[in-house]
Amino acid sequence: MDMTVIPESFRLAQAFTISRGARTAAEVLTVHIKANGAIARGECVPYARYGESLDSVTAQIEGLPERFDRAQLQDLLPPGAARNAVDCALWDLAAKRADKRVWQLLGLPTPKPQITAYTLSLGTPEDMREAAAKNAHRPLLKIKLGTPEDMPRLEAVRQGAPDARLIVDANEGWTAEVYADLAPHLVRLGVEMVEQPLPADADDMLAEIERPLPVCADESCHDRASLPALKGKYDMVNIKLDKTGGLTEAMALEKQAKAEGYGIMVGCMIGSSLAMAPAVVVAQGAAVTDLDAPLLLAEDRPHPLRYSAKGVHPPEAFLWG
Repeated sequence: MDMTVIPESFRLAQAFTISRGARTAAEVLTVHIKANGAIARGECVPYARYGESLDSVTAQIEGLPERFDRAQLQDLLPPGAARNAVDCALWDLAAKRADKRVWQLLGLPTPKPQITAYTLSLGTPEDMREAAAKNAHRPLLKIKLGTPEDMPRLEAVRQGAPDARLIVDANEGWTAEVYADLAPHLVRLGVEMVEQPLPADADDMLAEIERPLPVCADESCHDRASLPALKGKYDMVNIKLDKTGGLTEAMALEKQAKAEGYGIMVGCMIGSSLAMAPAVVVAQGAAVTDLDAPLLLAEDRPHPLRYSAKGVHPPEAFLWG
């Protein structure tokens, strides 16, 4: 098995801003695995919030032994971007070797298109109203917030898209007091769910304050080991392959989280269609799908994921799986 790691950059159509900062490009790592004439790929997005960089994740991947399988990989690397890229490449390799699609290997039916959220990045109320109006035709909008001055932004988005379903992502940007003040207004404006309102290391207050709408764990939930600490604080979990460390753990987390009564959201970092492709498999039947990153790009992979009024479609075999 010959494995290489290649850094790649995909320009965004416009700057993307959350409470922690802004970016103008998706900086990703692509793993290529060559074995027995087949070439397989997986993509990851190293995330500074979790102590990752392009260099550190590359070093993790290049430090792997020459021989290992997908089961052994789960112990060779911790959950995170490095394991994700390799795990997904190994799934792609298995599909190519078997001349089957990944969902067939998993014993699952052919994936169906999933309606995906479209994300409005953090900006001035005027900018966010304009962005909401431009995308008011989309069935589900995700609003990036996370400052103490978010009420005008909420009102502006609802004015711009009066009929769209809304969810909110605070990216750990609120305090318990700010969230408690905003929560009734989220309900009033028809927001259906709020994602990670408090910092992951200060979210115990969610068990003590009223939760008038579902609260979804993102930064607080990485893999199955995260679940015990979420009890009584969260109603949903956001499964991202760059957090779980690949499709293998993502499928296991989804199964266990459902068994424990959590609603499922499947999300993504800002990457290309190659990074989204495995997540489409996980998103089947999820309460919320948030796999819109390719829609935010100015450039993407050849044979990218297809998006239509029905949602994000499963990948072509040329792309992945």
